[in-house]
Amino acid sequence: MNSTVRVEGLTVRHRRRTALDGVDLEFTPGVHGLLGPNGAGKTSLIRVVSTAAAPTSGRIELLGAEVGASADHRSRAEVRRRLGYLPQEFGFYPGFTVREFVAYVAWLKEMDGALIAGAVERAVDRVGLTDRLDARMKTLSGGMVRRVGIAQAIVNEPDLLLLDEPTAGLDPEQRVEFRALMRELGEQSTVILSTHLVEDVATACADVTLVEAGRIAYRGSTAALAALGSEDDGADRIDGSPIERGYAAALRAHRATAGAR
Repeated sequence: MNSTVRVEGLTVRHRRRTALDGVDLEFTPGVHGLLGPNGAGKTSLIRVVSTAAAPTSGRIELLGAEVGASADHRSRAEVRRRLGYLPQEFGFYPGFTVREFVAYVAWLKEMDGALIAGAVERAVDRVGLTDRLDARMKTLSGGMVRRVGIAQAIVNEPDLLLLDEPTAGLDPEQRVEFRALMRELGEQSTVILSTHLVEDVATACADVTLVEAGRIAYRGSTAALAALGSEDDGADRIDGSPIERGYAAALRAHRATAGAR
């Protein structure tokens, strides 16, 4: 299966801090989890893959096209038309209605104008906000705003969907519905779900990449990560689900290896 995302030697530095340190990764169609502690480098990776930020060094290939520093504007713009991206925090005009905001994003993605109205209604319906289509953004709760953020990310039915903490503010029922939507989207697209909520990854993703201090600490199936917890000597001391124990075990193993270097 062809890779949708391929990064090689990806390094991102913010002043004196190294957010990503020579990362090599590939992603194919399906739903992929990106886990790690706060400050591990997950958001830096998502921002670079979304083309919202440039890396310090390294090679980036998205949807078969190079989008690094040497890429021309036309190549980068073509990739962006096929992307969907939800950052941790996104801006919007408070006076826009939900319909207007999602339509505006569709226009920014250069969708066919004749198709935008229908695409907006479908995207908003998929996040359960049809009854709020003509509500002003400023009147929505935090959870509703987050669902609008998901709608704008999927309005163009992207080939590559990047979501940074998408379930923040969602209630348990909405999180269940979100996971089902991700599995549906992953049948045709590559979905990368960055989160600190291990259970979201356990139920929505086929595999997981664990980032720690800018490096890859673990990469494998969610089932293998869960099994890792039961095999670890310290697992009995940790409360939580099998995959949460596996997450903790993988972090400890990586830190032990890193400390021995």
